[in-house]
This record gives sequence, C-alpha cells and structure tokens, in this order.
Amino acid sequence: MLKTTVLLITLLSLAYASQGQQTGRDIMLKVDEQPDGETRKSTMHMELINKRGSKRERTMQSYSKDYGKDKKTIMFFQQPADVKGTGFLTWDYNDDDKSDDRWLYLPAMKKTRRISGTSAKKEYFMGSDFTYDDLGNRDVDADNHHLIKEETVNGFECWVIESTPKDNDDLYSKKVGWIRKDNYMAVKVEYYDNQERLLKVLEINDLKKVDGFWTATKMTMSNHQRNHKTIIRFESMSFNETIDDNLFTVNMLERGYIQ
Repeated sequence: MLKTTVLLITLLSLAYASQGQQTGRDIMLKVDEQPDGETRKSTMHMELINKRGSKRERTMQSYSKDYGKDKKTIMFFQQPADVKGTGFLTWDYNDDDKSDDRWLYLPAMKKTRRISGTSAKKEYFMGSDFTYDDLGNRDVDADNHHLIKEETVNGFECWVIESTPKDNDDLYSKKVGWIRKDNYMAVKVEYYDNQERLLKVLEINDLKKVDGFWTATKMTMSNHQRNHKTIIRFESMSFNETIDDNLFTVNMLERGYIQ
C-alpha cells in the first residue's frame, strides 16, 4: 500500500511539473507576441563586409505599420549615391494561405520588380546576407519547435529552440534560436542549409528598451559559406507615431523618397 501511495504521488508530481513546463512552441508564440507598437520608424545603417575585409556602407529609412495581425513596411535607401532611391515595400499577411506581397523599386532602371515565388524569396536582399524571406514575418506554426536545452549567453539565461520547417521546399533545413528567458527576445539564431550544414549565424548584439518596447539596435548576420557579413544598426527609432496609410503603396515606392 505504501509503495502504491509513493508511486501515485511521484506520478502526480511529474504530471504537474510537465504541465508547468513550456514547450518550444509555447516559447516561440511568446516571442512572436512581443509588443512593438502599432507603428515603427527608424534609420538603418547597413555595413557589408566581404571575405577580404572590404566594406560597403548604406543608409536607409524604414516605416512600418500594423493592420490587425498583418503588417506593411516600406524602406528607402538614402546613401550612397549608387543605391539612393531604391525602395522595398512588403505587405506581410498573418493568413498562412495568403502569400506576402513584396516589391523592389530600382531607380536606375525606373522599374518595380515584384518579389514572388519560392526561388525569388531565397535571393539575398541588396547584396546583404539576409534573404527576402528573412525580412518577412514567419508564422510560428510554419515550423515544428523543440526545446532542446538551456544555455547562458552574455550573462543571460536562454532557452535553445530547434525549429524545423513543415514545408520540404524551405530554404533552411532547420534553425536553432537562443531566446532570453527574461524578455522572450532572440539573441542568436543559427541557420542550416538543406544538407544540414551551418549556413549563417544571426547575433543580436544590442537589446534595449525604446519607448517601453524591447528592441534590437544592432544585429550581425555572418554567412559562413560565403565568408561574408552584414551588420545593421538602428538609430532614431520611434514607436506609435502617426503614419499615413498612403505611404505603403507602389506609387509611393516609385517616388524613391518620402517628403
């Protein structure tokens, strides 16, 4: 009788413990739900570093606005002269059955290119180490998420989540993310190619609160196979300012700037 009671207590304790344990999906849902305001504005500085250490620098202005669970974003390159006026417009939809809309405006050609199809989304954006697909929102349930371990990164306790795509045609065979326990923000993500070799690593080098929202102010994407690196710094960031809906249109994109 005593053995039966002890066994019952042990099983109940394990059951309660498992109920309190967050799954990988639970954690990634909280990452996705982190508040970042209804609108966002920032100046972005992009630095491209090739395998010889040569650098190219670019400056962009970015605007973003939420429409329920959907989001629209537009950015314009301001410097240097050879890319000035280049614009990128995205309409990200929460509906899994609806493909995101993306347009790239090239002023030298006076042409707007629609970014569509699986192959186009896998292209690298403006010579950086971010693909067009990396720049969009990804639905949490597009992947299976598994909590594989816990580690400390830069003094912060993190969950380590392995995410594998449900779509066999995805660019990456898996991603491994380090998520801070105190604020549910990613501090590092590893991307693996379809041969399960490490392709690139994203490091969030600086996280701080701006207008009450946790925000990445610097990130570095290192491509281990191209031996190339992209560093992005965010400045003059602001949230919840009024932004006109007419800003997020192809007509505005083709103007190449915002007054």
